Amino acid sequence: MLVEVRWHGRGGQGVVTVSRLLAYAALLDGKYVQAFPEFGPERRGAPVTGYTRISDEPIRIHSYIYNPDIVVVVDPTIMGSIDVTKGLAENGIIVANTEKSPEELKSQLEAEKAKVYTVNAVRIALDILGRPIYNTAMLGALIKASPLVTLDSLSRVVKERFPGAVGEKNVAVIKRAYEEAKGV
Repeated sequence: MLVEVRWHGRGGQGVVTVSRLLAYAALLDGKYVQAFPEFGPERRGAPVTGYTRISDEPIRIHSYIYNPDIVVVVDPTIMGSIDVTKGLAENGIIVANTEKSPEELKSQLEAEKAKVYTVNAVRIALDILGRPIYNTAMLGALIKASPLVTLDSLSRVVKERFPGAVGEKNVAVIKRAYEEAKGV
């Protein structure tokens, strides 16, 4: 089964990094993967889109993801300027970094058929990392919404990408976001 994930954020927030970390974790779990970004010559703070495909079979598609099964919103301010639900598969999943409840966000996005998960990734990152770097928190919320990869594989790739204390703290961020993500 092929699962397509579209990530929304802004330049400098690690959208490309988390889309790749998810792909690497799926690779460790024996899946076929693709991960790639979409951005132009924009600078830090401009909208950025990342894509991840995960499949049990070889992936023969080589295009952007137009009808994602899952949309992950890393930066909540982007929802005011971009339709993050565009092309979302029927009964798709939205995972968003927001203080809003899943019910509030579902209503705001007019996504009646979607499953919506929310987590306050900024608060988690500030509590654990001491800085507003919340991209890895969204990985925890994502695997709560849809267990695309194992927590073990995700922890392993994060520790490889960020050695030492930084990796350990990011794994703690992922685990806490997994615990705190709520869905409807």
